[in-house]
Amino acid sequence: MNDASHANMPSPAPATWQTLAHAPLPGALLGHEDDVQDGQALMREIFANADSAQQQPFKILLLRSGTAIKAYANRCAHFGVPLAAKQEQLIFQPHTSITCNVHYARYRWSDGVCDRGECSGEALITIPVQVDAQGYIRIADAA
Repeated sequence: MNDASHANMPSPAPATWQTLAHAPLPGALLGHEDDVQDGQALMREIFANADSAQQQPFKILLLRSGTAIKAYANRCAHFGVPLAAKQEQLIFQPHTSITCNVHYARYRWSDGVCDRGECSGEALITIPVQVDAQGYIRIADAA
């Protein structure tokens, strides 16, 4: 296989968010619930430790429907690339879907499952979150 054809091959899907490169530990702060408006999909970059100058960010998406906040790794199930590189490039229909702006695979807002595109039936990688009494969103311990 030559390098050009390898570049177009999907990257293998990791088993869980913890196996992704640069994944922070449970308890990592992702933001505050007031940062994510109802119906918004918000991109965030989190660093695994305080020495962020020496590492790559872990890219996430925070989605809010009413009081429910969920998180997915910002990683297309089809090719393993970010769904968008910048917030203004993120394609989403509030409470309904998120779409990869590279290959236009569409994922359901509710569970991250691809319902249109070459990855139909595959899903975004879910990151468990919890919102504390002060409204801070953190990565939850694995269930």
